[in-house]
Amino acid sequence: MSETTTGASYAAAGVDIEAGDRAVELMKEWVRKTKRPEVLGGLGGFAGLFDASALKRYERPLLASATDGVGTKVDLARKMGVYDTIGRDLVGMVVDDLVVCGAEPLFMTDYICVGKVHPERVAAIVKGIAEGCVLAGCALVGGETAEHPGLLGEDDFDVAGAGTGVVEADRLLGADRIRTGDAVIAMASSGLHSNGYSLVRHVVFDRAGWSLEREVPEFGRTLGEELLEPTKIYSLDCLALTRTTEVHAFSHITGGGLAANLARVIPDGLHATVDRSTWTPGAVFDVIGTAGRVERLELEKTLNMGVGMMAVVPAESADAALTTLADRGVEAWIAGEITERPDHSTGAALTGDYAS
Repeated sequence: MSETTTGASYAAAGVDIEAGDRAVELMKEWVRKTKRPEVLGGLGGFAGLFDASALKRYERPLLASATDGVGTKVDLARKMGVYDTIGRDLVGMVVDDLVVCGAEPLFMTDYICVGKVHPERVAAIVKGIAEGCVLAGCALVGGETAEHPGLLGEDDFDVAGAGTGVVEADRLLGADRIRTGDAVIAMASSGLHSNGYSLVRHVVFDRAGWSLEREVPEFGRTLGEELLEPTKIYSLDCLALTRTTEVHAFSHITGGGLAANLARVIPDGLHATVDRSTWTPGAVFDVIGTAGRVERLELEKTLNMGVGMMAVVPAESADAALTTLADRGVEAWIAGEITERPDHSTGAALTGDYAS
């Protein structure tokens, strides 16, 4: 029978339903590892279920939600054939936005879009998401894997996710709590995290002409291994901080850099000054800057420069906060302070030079 007389089918259009079913079976093991007591049922339903009666212990529970993706870092995962870390980046981008207001992440859902379903590959992506959820203390209650033949190449993919958290209304963190004299505490990043990769890819591939297999002495590993280092997830550390000491605000340092993200939680009339001399950015930031001849201001507007999360606490609580973070294995230091805002200044600024 000729092609013109053969009936059309989903498979002929490029969508493999059986491969999708196989991917779901492979990912179930990882999703189970994220289950919290409030989660009802498992994969396979049309919606994930979370028992909201658990929120009865709150006087006035506020639900917080956030959604994000991983950006062009997924292209590096594809090129390296490493799929089980990118999910941790996704979780970090979502849950650490939630915890900024003091919310405990409760659950996440994910969306994985592929050109062709390779079951083991999809399961590896979900494995990373599940591992990130465990690190964040939240459940992965569902998701969607979509196959887009003709729109994406067979090896192309993208990921996105959404999360929901809860915070007691009278414990909501933010700009209205910040006062003059507060200390600004920086928490070290694990590297680039998941922002600025369009610049990074332009520098290492287009400008420097490097390969992902290139051994970089400053990293002690290959370029690809450094660039795929997963985003550090801070949510449980930040929540521990709120339980052990007074916290006025957090700032998740993502796209836009340190000063711009910190400024988002600084109230009108006040100013955050961050002293660069209090830390040395990791080698990856210097390598990217040098290889691309990127000016420092441009680097600081794009990358986290070694700081993934910041906390604003009363000056008298700073030592206790540092002790809590140290006990949890988080590298942290006092990086600045809150002052009255100078005329014509923005909400946050960096001063001095980085420690060598």
